[in-house]
Amino acid sequence: MENRKHFALITGASSGIGYELAKLFAKDGFNLIIVGREEARLKRAAAIFEADGIEVITMIADLSERDAAFDLYENIRTKNVQVDVLVNDAGQGVYGKFTDTDLSKELKIIQLNIASLVTLTKLYLKEMVKRGAGKILNVASVAGKLPGPYQAVYHGTKAFVHSFNEAVRAEIKDSPVTITSLLPGPTDTDFFRKADMMDSKIVQEGELADPAEVAKDGYAAMMDGKDMVVSGFKNKLQVAMGNITPDSKLAEQTGKMQEPVDDKPRSTP
Repeated sequence: MENRKHFALITGASSGIGYELAKLFAKDGFNLIIVGREEARLKRAAAIFEADGIEVITMIADLSERDAAFDLYENIRTKNVQVDVLVNDAGQGVYGKFTDTDLSKELKIIQLNIASLVTLTKLYLKEMVKRGAGKILNVASVAGKLPGPYQAVYHGTKAFVHSFNEAVRAEIKDSPVTITSLLPGPTDTDFFRKADMMDSKIVQEGELADPAEVAKDGYAAMMDGKDMVVSGFKNKLQVAMGNITPDSKLAEQTGKMQEPVDDKPRSTP
């Protein structure tokens, strides 16, 4: 490594896929800027990385708030460090029929999953392109390839993220800077509890991926400069089938996967 310090900035880094990505960066000698909402979790994660000689800057931020991404960027600037890699992992959903769910929560999800991601991507991408080096990993989802009843807003935000990634990547194709889109499927993280989704069929009856394996797929694709990676064979197959299935049919199929367990037909005695 050069004498200057390499930093990877990772949002949502205190648990789940974000934490597993931070472990991979630390293993490769990157110093870390880890961002999350819960101070205690961030401190526990930082202590683990610091024990291995990694410099860690913890930043508490709720990126579902309107100006939080701008504030985060300015706070990091005061540290006089250079962000070589940006990982936008923080994301959240809300579960239920769109007519029943809380609009204020959904607007915060749009702020977190879209607006804050776009803000951080733009601010750091401009720096990276100017100096001719840098990598960005934006965590989208297989959900972005499928209309998602019971998670209509979440699926819509992830469709935006992947489309946005591919478009911006095309714009900077003559630059050495790369943007990679990571598309995990359902993963064993705290996402489902926070989304009040523990009673859905996809949690109760489906197979959840190991976040460490998802992180490995995303990290390898980013380091190789790939445009995207779908993590997991079943998810690759699902995306491939989705490409040739009418959206109305996809929505019906996904709705059956995500509906509450209590909604399934009951046999009479």
